[in-house]
Amino acid sequence: MSEPMQRRAGLGQVPSVSVTYAGNGSSTKSNELGMRPMQERAFEKRGEQYLLIKSPPASGKSRALMFIALDKLYNQGLRQAVIVVPEKSIGASFNDEPLSRFGFFADWTVQPRWNLCNAPGEDGGKVKSVKAFLDSDDRVLVCTHATFRFAVDQFGVDAFDNRLIAVDEFHHVSANPDNKLGAHLGQFMARDQVHVVAMTGSYFRGDAAAVLAPGDEAKFDTVTYTYYEQLNGYAYLKRLDIGYFFYTGSYADHILKVLDPAEKTIVHIPNVNSRESTKDKIREVEHIIEELGEWQGTDPVTGFQRVTTPEGRDLRIADLVDDDPGKRERVAAALKDPVLNQDRDHVDIIIALGMAKEGFDWIWCEHALTVGYRSSLTEVVQIIGRATRDAPGKTRTRFTNLIAEPDASEQAVTEAVNDTLKAIAASLLMEQVLAPRFTFVPKTPESGPQGGFDYGEQGYEPTKENVGINEDTGQFQIEIKGLAQPKTKEGERICRQDLNEVIAAFVQDKTTIERGLFDEELVPEELTQVRMGKIIKDKYPELDAEDQEAVRQHAVAALNLTQKGKEVAGDGTEADSGDSEKGANTAFIQGVRKFVMDVRDLDIDLIDRINPFGEAYAILAKTMSEESLKQVQAIIAAKRIQLSMEEARDLAKRALKFKQERGRLPSITSADPWERRMAEGVVFLQRKAVEAQHNG
Repeated sequence: MSEPMQRRAGLGQVPSVSVTYAGNGSSTKSNELGMRPMQERAFEKRGEQYLLIKSPPASGKSRALMFIALDKLYNQGLRQAVIVVPEKSIGASFNDEPLSRFGFFADWTVQPRWNLCNAPGEDGGKVKSVKAFLDSDDRVLVCTHATFRFAVDQFGVDAFDNRLIAVDEFHHVSANPDNKLGAHLGQFMARDQVHVVAMTGSYFRGDAAAVLAPGDEAKFDTVTYTYYEQLNGYAYLKRLDIGYFFYTGSYADHILKVLDPAEKTIVHIPNVNSRESTKDKIREVEHIIEELGEWQGTDPVTGFQRVTTPEGRDLRIADLVDDDPGKRERVAAALKDPVLNQDRDHVDIIIALGMAKEGFDWIWCEHALTVGYRSSLTEVVQIIGRATRDAPGKTRTRFTNLIAEPDASEQAVTEAVNDTLKAIAASLLMEQVLAPRFTFVPKTPESGPQGGFDYGEQGYEPTKENVGINEDTGQFQIEIKGLAQPKTKEGERICRQDLNEVIAAFVQDKTTIERGLFDEELVPEELTQVRMGKIIKDKYPELDAEDQEAVRQHAVAALNLTQKGKEVAGDGTEADSGDSEKGANTAFIQGVRKFVMDVRDLDIDLIDRINPFGEAYAILAKTMSEESLKQVQAIIAAKRIQLSMEEARDLAKRALKFKQERGRLPSITSADPWERRMAEGVVFLQRKAVEAQHNG
């Protein structure tokens, strides 16, 4: 065990996710047009009227848009391109690029007057500039979401006919009627006279409000480039750890147990309204600096705080929390200086509150340390994205969520428990986001090996369910007996592209995660069949029952096989061994393969009998004190909810299916807990029917 890990181990330092990648350099190599793999994939879809690019931070989305926009302007007859970004600082991502130097047919140029992110004044005052641009012969405008909203309000959607509207950081849009940008987008699509390219690195419609109305969403063609592909193709970065850790008292007293001064770190301190905050953000920053070492003064040029650690290491700390405009502007300017990404020693630690998230690019960052639960999965992905840039000598990176341990003596204990559950949900979802992509196929007598897949040392076994792996694409193909396949195009699209969306909704469902972690009497099928079934019905009401069941099976298989692969691989917690870089990567792959090969038959019934939260509980038990764990268990047990009518009806439907297959109804005295639970659903409905007759 390395020295820093030993020093930090006191806080129950068990990564909940540990993923290692091949580091084969492919995602940074360019083709003959100067395009990296993600950009090439997006450019293949350049003819689509509505295109959604889902790709991790640092994968090159801005440049992908430049290639597509230029083709639309020069070869597809569009008049102009309007690039819309959430905040002014991100406008710099669309500065001039000499693309022809690398083989493309044109350069990307933006006339200075049309990059409104650089223009002085408020968004409302820039609306005249938008109109002047629309009336001009120039090709490209860059502006903020706010400027664009004001312009559409003033001039109407028809003023933008025959133009490309490109929306960066698309997750800011929402179908919520209060979200103007979402409403405008709906109007543009109803008029159908523009092209739209939407880009995001963190697209979770399960976050809060839907991003788009389902009808509008169906019009988009999607380009997906996964985290696995991105990180697998890096030249240097090979490993990413994600963990949630608990503390008692003030976080500032415990922060050095997870903050290693030798790692380049962004610390996100808690919002002043959150439970973890001491309500004095300036004092919190001072306390962190004091914990790190002896203050040596402020650098007059950069505004960074200079600190010497007890070991004699000199640290440069950027404080973005202090609201004093003079101080903050100097620090922010030093962090915008190109030297930031050229010189590893320019800064060591950045302390931020509400800043240094999306669009902030510091390639050397090795640790994103976030204090307090973050309610948005999108925000978690954005923060993790700060640490997943590739940089020379940077082989390993991590995200840590430091959370206050629930304390039964506090009034806010229920809120604390909810925060804990949400942090676990975010962690489970990140496992799905970071894992290789699963493709599930039914195992039939006709099944055989597929080209491009490696089936392990034994090769393809006709009598067993097989796991095939394509390491280049990061794709798993897994055979499952009895697997339902979607019949419609929309069902296929959801199984191919949207399983993480389904899993996001499932792991964030409060009842689901509470019971999955803490209900000792839980029958797993109540979650995998009933709760997941309900979530899919609510999410995709337009699908017929067969396709809903196919989506349910695929989502449960993706979630549970990730958990089983991780469990068999030993959680990756042994990863400080000498050959950890290669070991942990193959460990997850071999873990999934071993689980599949060890069971007699991998069928959908077996997968449904796995509690998706079993591994999460094992990690929780290692990171949280036993006393706190018991308190949480007691709080959740005290509000155990009886069956609802909806759940009882679902159980009764499954009981009917059971009768069709077995020739009898489920028995209330069966030794099989799932059969008993279905029978309870039937009895519950019968009792309610009798009560209704008596009351009638």
